[in-house]
Amino acid sequence: MVFFDTNILLYAGSNDPKDQEKKVVASDLISALDFSISSQVLQEFISNALGKKSLGLGESNITALIASLSEKQVVPVTLDLIRRAIILRRRFQLSHWDSTILAAAQELGCQTLYSEDFNHGQDYDGVQVVNPFR
Repeated sequence: MVFFDTNILLYAGSNDPKDQEKKVVASDLISALDFSISSQVLQEFISNALGKKSLGLGESNITALIASLSEKQVVPVTLDLIRRAIILRRRFQLSHWDSTILAAAQELGCQTLYSEDFNHGQDYDGVQVVNPFR
């Protein structure tokens, strides 16, 4: 199982012409891989879908995403997860948000995190980052 960062979901749904190449890559990943996400990723998706008008996303896209995730593992952000994220943040000098995503991937035992926001190829305590847009 792999873990998806928010940008994979955003690019898959984006209607912005400048995102079309990334949209194809992200859509292919979503179709081909068994993936998990966290409640944080969902919150970030919703916030960006509503806030970045250039993406062309809205309520119908949010509803469709939530419906499509009914059989996926979605990790809640708990106090224990935040504690692990703090350790990761300090160790790897990451933002709080990025370290929380890593902690969620670790909680599920995911060995691969797809994201464009981390160092491609780096291993973060057993979670290797793949930037599929390189």
